[in-house]
Amino acid sequence: MTTLLAPEDAEAPTPPRRRALRSGLEWVAVVVIALVAAVLVKTFVLQTFYIPSASMEHTLDINDRVFVNKLAYDFHPIHRGDIVVFTPTPAQRRIIGPGIDDLIKRVIGLPGETIQGIGNRIYINGKPLNEPYLSPGVVPTAGAVPLYKQKIPPNEYFLMGDNRGESKDSRYFGPVSGSQIVGRAFLRVWPLSRFGFI
Repeated sequence: MTTLLAPEDAEAPTPPRRRALRSGLEWVAVVVIALVAAVLVKTFVLQTFYIPSASMEHTLDINDRVFVNKLAYDFHPIHRGDIVVFTPTPAQRRIIGPGIDDLIKRVIGLPGETIQGIGNRIYINGKPLNEPYLSPGVVPTAGAVPLYKQKIPPNEYFLMGDNRGESKDSRYFGPVSGSQIVGRAFLRVWPLSRFGFI
């Protein structure tokens, strides 16, 4: 037997105006949550960076865009060969030039190591460094500033561009503190024809 609700027991339909208001509030909540999530992700997890110069060619070319993992070094140490984004100090900015907020370079030397350029090779603690990521024909020590023998201080990293002759890097402004490093670049997202891990 089916029980029918009496008219007074049935739920009254929601007026259209009230329904529209509730729907509007739901959409506002969704947009606010999405914006907060995007800001949190960009601030703490993942950010896109644009390559403005030729200093990392041909690993990264001008106008490439890469994703940078800002949490990478919360879980493991910085490794030689990592491509990192860092924020220059005011003194470093004076050497690099105006209009530069962040730079992207490759980690060559680690804290406590001795680095030196001899001839066309870079030496770490007296041993030649293998650099398979350099384009054919790139001289590892090329550049206007020689790579003098030096010991990298604790918690500092010696960074260089892959396009050595076109890169203002630690040869010019010295090692970079670990606290300046924003994160590790790991994925090229533009252009789509070159999409992939780096």
